[in-house]
Amino acid sequence: MNTLGKFRLDGKIAVITGGAGLLGVKHATVIAEAGGIPVLWDVNEKAMQDCAKKMKRQYDADCLAIDVDITNLGSIRNGLKKVLKKFNKIDVLINNAANNPKMDGKSNPAWGRLENFAFDLWQKDISVGLTGAFLCSQVIGSHMAEHNGGIILNVASDLGVIAPDQRVYQRKGLRDYEQPVKPVTYSVVKHGIIGLTKYLATYWAHKSIRVNAISPGGIYAGQSIEFVRKLIDRIPLGRMANQDEYMAAVLFLVSDASAYMTGSNLVMDGGRTCW
Repeated sequence: MNTLGKFRLDGKIAVITGGAGLLGVKHATVIAEAGGIPVLWDVNEKAMQDCAKKMKRQYDADCLAIDVDITNLGSIRNGLKKVLKKFNKIDVLINNAANNPKMDGKSNPAWGRLENFAFDLWQKDISVGLTGAFLCSQVIGSHMAEHNGGIILNVASDLGVIAPDQRVYQRKGLRDYEQPVKPVTYSVVKHGIIGLTKYLATYWAHKSIRVNAISPGGIYAGQSIEFVRKLIDRIPLGRMANQDEYMAAVLFLVSDASAYMTGSNLVMDGGRTCW
């Protein structure tokens, strides 16, 4: 196989959690572009179906959309059965789903402060972003182990490497205890995802399962001008990422192009974590 051929995913079945989300759709797109078959898992059924139809129409990919609640073990097992019934295998799992609260436009900007952060929000965020990744890895990874091979890619964040700089979120005219902050759960989840990656990579290495993480930086998604200005001041490349700039890196990590790579965290943040 030549070098470029190692990036092909012809016939590979890739399950993507949070498949209807901003990055989930991009992951599905690059899987289809490389000849693979994306399988979308999400609770947003309409968005999933719309994405699946687009994949089929644009790439002639037999894309499958399944309503799966990744916080529910029974739902995950049912999702696995549906994938195996149709394709008889799973080659790739992308743990992409996570809660990522928008920091603009909250009526009470202090809701996310540590002193105020509600326990039920803590439980929900950990359940989706970290427990969900564990459960999906447990169920699908065990299936991969039984069949001696597979790839797991965990989507972390630059805020899984560094703490959030809360000055980015500050607003003029508010007292300290009123200022918005990035909630604690996001950091905990993304740091945990990187730890889970290293654990799984060593745990299943003898079963030919490779496990890596990718840590994206901020993506342009309609944020306020003030927020963008403050954030890019902290990024050496002087800008946020465009929505399609992680696609090639995801393809690298889920293809044979990265065959000798496991337990790693690929940081793509415009250089932010260098400072």
